[in-house]
Amino acid sequence: MTAALEGVLVADFSRVLAGPLATMNLADLGADVVKVERPGLGDDTRAWGPPWADGSGTDGQGRVATYYESVNRSKRSLALDLTDAQDLVAAKELAQRADVFVENFRPGTLSRYGLDYESVAAGNPGVVYASVTGFGRGPGAALPGYDFVVQAVGGLMSITGEAGGPPTKAGVALVDVLTGKDTTIGILAALAARSRTGRGCRVEVNLLSSLLAALVNQASGYLGAGVVPHRMGNEHPSIAPYETLRCADALLAVACGNDGQFVRLAEELGRPDLARDERFARNAARVAHRRHLIDALEVALAADTAASWQRRLNAVGVAAGGVNDLAAAFALAEDLGLAPTYDLGGAASRQVRHPITYSEDLIRQPSPPPGLGADDHQLRAWLAGPATDGIPRHAPMMEGTR
Repeated sequence: MTAALEGVLVADFSRVLAGPLATMNLADLGADVVKVERPGLGDDTRAWGPPWADGSGTDGQGRVATYYESVNRSKRSLALDLTDAQDLVAAKELAQRADVFVENFRPGTLSRYGLDYESVAAGNPGVVYASVTGFGRGPGAALPGYDFVVQAVGGLMSITGEAGGPPTKAGVALVDVLTGKDTTIGILAALAARSRTGRGCRVEVNLLSSLLAALVNQASGYLGAGVVPHRMGNEHPSIAPYETLRCADALLAVACGNDGQFVRLAEELGRPDLARDERFARNAARVAHRRHLIDALEVALAADTAASWQRRLNAVGVAAGGVNDLAAAFALAEDLGLAPTYDLGGAASRQVRHPITYSEDLIRQPSPPPGLGADDHQLRAWLAGPATDGIPRHAPMMEGTR
């Protein structure tokens, strides 16, 4: 079976994280993604090191940042200067042949080059044109959209960190990641609609909207009950215990999603009386008396190590786990048979595997992230050739990239 998006051509004019993550998702599913980059510089993230990986790219020493590698596998790189007349012709031709066009320039920028949605769709009405911005095309169009700032203004930092401590960002560019996934969803939805109607459309995604949608219960608590949440460290505003608890040697994350699980927790800790205490018998009461509950649980947990409690609690159906670093997290995924990485061979770094499995063969064999302009010769020759009746004519893939 061919990959799900085999034959779909993606013109990727995006850079940094959200857009490239979306187009890598499409590449994983078999799309032919042509990444357009600035000559000599390329995607900003090529220079976002340390850490550095061996291989093509540049930090002035022949190294590429692992940041770039994280979201650019299975693509081809075409270096184009949009201010150069000949390169702009090639960029426009690529846009006319593409099934999907992805960009994250500031609103209005691509209009100067005739690469805005209206211009592209005029000659390619089937195009799915995805725009990723920080704050949309309205009053916030001029605002630069960086993940860190959106975590701040979008409320995520206000609920992240210890109670009484300073607002804290997530440990990864989470808003960019969420926006990249939303962009993928939007593109796939538009392609599905096009399969019925023959018409493309514009897909608009912005960091702030993706973050607000991702706040789920916290956003709903505000909208439905007027509750403005605050920082609670590792505690959950609506469930207890659902936090890290101190054991004899280390912290243990414990999650009791219902009263039955709490009964099993209390019994395994040798404190069945806790589940009969009116302060703790029901979840709402446990939330109201959280401090007394946690004190009692940590006294019991001090009798054994976190690893031992993890095994014991999991055995009785209570979710519990140690606080792993990334090395331990990948090792756990390996132990569980999840095959969390790709080894692309050669000088390329290992890659995190496409996170979805399918009963059919819907994804492609991955290839390493491309060097800057690595596919210029082939792609320029193809773009200089004739198109076929306005229908995208896909370039043959390089040897070994399928």
